Order: sequence, then C-alpha cells, then structure tokens
Amino acid sequence: MKDVSFGQYYPTQSFVHKMDARVKILLIIAYIVGVFLVASYHFLGFGACLLFVIIATIFSNVPFSKVLKSIKGILFIIIFSAIIQIFFNKSGKVIWWIITDEGLLNAGFIVARITLIVLGATLLTLTTSPVEIADGIESLMSPLKYIKFPVHEFALIMSIALRFIPTLLDEIDRIIKAQKARGADFESGNLFKRAKALVPVLIPLLISSFRRADELADAMDSRCYAGSKNRTRYKKMHLTYRDLLGFILTAGLITGVVFLNGFYVLLVI
Repeated sequence: MKDVSFGQYYPTQSFVHKMDARVKILLIIAYIVGVFLVASYHFLGFGACLLFVIIATIFSNVPFSKVLKSIKGILFIIIFSAIIQIFFNKSGKVIWWIITDEGLLNAGFIVARITLIVLGATLLTLTTSPVEIADGIESLMSPLKYIKFPVHEFALIMSIALRFIPTLLDEIDRIIKAQKARGADFESGNLFKRAKALVPVLIPLLISSFRRADELADAMDSRCYAGSKNRTRYKKMHLTYRDLLGFILTAGLITGVVFLNGFYVLLVI
C-alpha cells in the first residue's frame, strides 16, 4: 500500500515543480487527449506519449521508480482489461484455442493506454501539492462563479480527496496488520477468498474515515473557515517561461501523434 504513488507529493526543487499549477492541469488534460488520439493498433503514437512522460520525469527530478510504482495500484484493472480483450474478442485470426491476433493487439492497446494515462496523472500529483492543485482548479473554473457554481468548495473537495489518499492507504495497511495479528489470513486461497477476507477491513476503514472527516470539520470550524468569502492567498500564481516551454512540448506531442496517425493510415493504404 505504501508503494502506491498516486496522490502523493514528492517535495523537491525542479523545473516541473516550479511550473504554474493551472498550466500543469491543462497540460495533463492535453496529454490525456493525445493518448486517446492514438489510432488503433498504432503503438508508435504510444511511444511518443511515453517519450513525453520520460522527458517530463527527467525535468521533475522525481525518481522513475516512484512514478512506475503508481502502476501497482491499477495492476488488477490492467490485467482484467487485458484478459477480457484476449478471451472475448472473436475477430481476427485464431492463434491458439479462442485467442486471436486482434484480441492480443486490443489487449496491448488497452494496457498501453491505461498505463500511460496513470503515469501522466501520477506525475501531476507528484510534482504539484494538493493546495496548488486546489488553487489551480479554482482559478481555471473561476468563470463558473458567474452562474453561482461553488467553485471554491469544489476545489477544496478535490484537494482534500487527494490529500487523504496516502493517509487512507496507511490506514488500510495498519488495519490489515492488526487483523493479521489476530489470526486473519489474507494471503491463502484463490482470488475470491482473498477478496472475501478483505471485507472485515472495510468496516474499521469506514469508521476511521468518518472520524477523520469529523475531526477535519471541527478543525476548519474552529479556525472560522467560511469558504471563499473574503479569502486571500499567500502565494500568487503567475506564468513564466517554464509554462511556455511546457505548452510547446505538449503541442509538439499532439502534433506528433496526429502526424504518426496519418503516417499509419498511409502505410495501411
């Protein structure tokens, strides 16, 4: 549980850390769009997206192992999606039993897409603190204030959710260790038995979550928190040359993906 990187902030001084949070949020959205623009079975486009992640990781001074650990949290989803594509895709040439070549290609395509999206989102949370993410979301959504949308409250909810991901993971680890000390078995048996053994973990986790939420509400109330009314910020967000370079690199990524898609179509024709 402690190895899961998503939602955790890696404090250091780097090019990416010093970028404006609003720009990083927009760039990650553009990056996800670029991943979805990759044509079917065209893995060169995924190669361009992977190169973008590698370059961003180098400029962020975050260890590659820290970014790759985010895959652990979605490993079950990746394997399950691949199995569905391999065994239930009937189109294409049969290779063995009911497994077809298109099923394998679809499985690889789905795995690559999910993995790249998670790597990009993880890099955002590792290089941007929850407070900066909340401020960035609030700034980007500020036009919605004119239609009475609670922008500040929405950004606060997002910030608290990201902040408590590592806390809840530590809480799950502590509960599992306590259950093991009382004789609980989470490692033997098949997948369904292991999942059933985790049910007793959910009740103390929910109780702990509600207790933390109640304590947080009391702490905010004792500090006279009143939402966005008359609220100021200690740090002002402003754009720099780093943000411009980020825009250029991301625009280059999307342009490269579109170009590779067109090149792939010409090869097929």
